[in-house]
Amino acid sequence: MATLIEVRDLLALQGRMEASRMSERLATPLPLINAMLARLEAMGRIKRVTEDLSGCLSGSCKRCPEGNACQKTFWTLQ
Repeated sequence: MATLIEVRDLLALQGRMEASRMSERLATPLPLINAMLARLEAMGRIKRVTEDLSGCLSGSCKRCPEGNACQKTFWTLQ
C-alpha cells in the first residue's frame, strides 16, 4: 500500500501521470489512489490537468455520445 508521500514523490519524479498508471506503479488499488489524489488536491499540493480536445469533434467518439471518453485526466504538482 502506498502513502500520500509516495504518491506525491511519484508525481515529482514523473512530472504528470494518470491515476491508473500511478495505481500500477505503486501496486495500490485505483479507488485508494483516487482518494489520495483527492486529498492531496484538497490540501493544495497537486492539481488536476485535463487534456485539451480542441481537435476532437463532439459526438465523434463511438464510446461516448458527448465525445468525452477519450479525454484524459493527468495529475501534476502545483
